[in-house]
Amino acid sequence: MDVSAAAMIGAGIAAGAAAIGASLGNGGVIRSTVEGVARQPEAKGSLQSLMFIGVGLIEALPLLTWVIAILMVFVKG
Repeated sequence: MDVSAAAMIGAGIAAGAAAIGASLGNGGVIRSTVEGVARQPEAKGSLQSLMFIGVGLIEALPLLTWVIAILMVFVKG
């Protein structure tokens, strides 16, 4: 197996793992927000704002992983 094939396999595994991790994280954040709104409906606005910030931070990981994966595949050193 040459280096480019290993880089492509590694990039695919990293991107897949990041996507799975982000989906689990987003599910947890959204689940907690829905539970919070169910307990205190008057706090919906502040909880929703915090949820969007949390989801944005969670989504940063897969985006960075995709950048690293693309660099692994296309940049030859």
